[in-house]
Amino acid sequence: MAPAQELPPETEAAPLGDAADKSRVTVVGSGNWGSVAAKLIASNTLKLPSFHDEVRMWVFEEILPSGEKLTDVINSINENVKYLPGIKLGNNVVADPDLENAVKDANMLVFVTPHQFMEGICKRLVGKVKEGVEAISLIKGMEVKMEGPCMISSLISEQLGINCSVLMGANIANEIAVEKFSEATVGFRENREIAEKWVQLFNTSYFMVSPVQDVEGVELCGTLKNVVAIAAGFVDGLEMGNNTKAAIMRIGLREMKAFSKLLFPSVKDTTFFESCGVADLITTCLGGRNRKVAEAFAKNEGKRSFDELEAEMLQGQKLQGVSTARELYEVLSHRGWLELFPLFATVHEISTGRLPPSAIVEYSEHKPNFSLAQGSAQYY
Repeated sequence: MAPAQELPPETEAAPLGDAADKSRVTVVGSGNWGSVAAKLIASNTLKLPSFHDEVRMWVFEEILPSGEKLTDVINSINENVKYLPGIKLGNNVVADPDLENAVKDANMLVFVTPHQFMEGICKRLVGKVKEGVEAISLIKGMEVKMEGPCMISSLISEQLGINCSVLMGANIANEIAVEKFSEATVGFRENREIAEKWVQLFNTSYFMVSPVQDVEGVELCGTLKNVVAIAAGFVDGLEMGNNTKAAIMRIGLREMKAFSKLLFPSVKDTTFFESCGVADLITTCLGGRNRKVAEAFAKNEGKRSFDELEAEMLQGQKLQGVSTARELYEVLSHRGWLELFPLFATVHEISTGRLPPSAIVEYSEHKPNFSLAQGSAQYY
């Protein structure tokens, strides 16, 4: 892990002269995980001489029951009372409801919003970000287009013309907010120096970050594990027990690896043993919102929709697993891979009411037909 770079003494003595050399950070998103990310980053920008102290956080403006604006409350009491109540973000975090204003001076952008909003956000930012800005995505999901699936990091890179790394891991936000120890993985493409800068920005004594040169592998782990967590929630809701849940997690990990390597042959096997891989899968299947809402769905025998349960249980937060399962199903169906991925397919069919929740064990261990995708057997 690279130590923070010391600036030359003569530069430190001339604060006006070094201002242009310091990195400015903006967090695009202010939900539960976005607020925690801002807290982590803000604690480090105060310590690292290569960063401006201030961290901007773009907030989708909401009116609270009190009649106050969410941004005004965040800026007055240093707390996101809706999405991360009881946690101080740091006095150097500034909430900004104006997206373009929030990003205009930044040369490091941290994207952390529900993945279904990202295409619209990117369109608003075209031509509005500084040249040479670096981005990192903490977003777990993908866009499905006519030409095939598009990872969120690729969407950001293509629409904004900037490099985009990713950060994923076993990261239940509320636990990190109270500084319980956890890990994360930064996935980068070619520039290790940029990866180390992201590590510096996020790494703390309780949040250990490691870089891996495998953007697609890291990002797909973070994306696909939410689908497996939905399956784990079904198992919990039906009280099938720990053996069944462990089996579902193993099958899910196998399908995660197989799908990732079919889509991107460059994905590394070792990535699945990083925090973004097996560790994230475990924590998401034991806790987290996807498992929680899927458990309620199964207990209600599928008679209440995920949309209804999400609205009731998550106080404005968004599920990722159900929408990712739908997008994944589109990819599998289009490519003729449905029989290769019985767990992924079954999660979507249960979520849409085509199958009952109990089908999660009846359909998940169908033997894949490897002839459907040439050479796919090696990925299992």
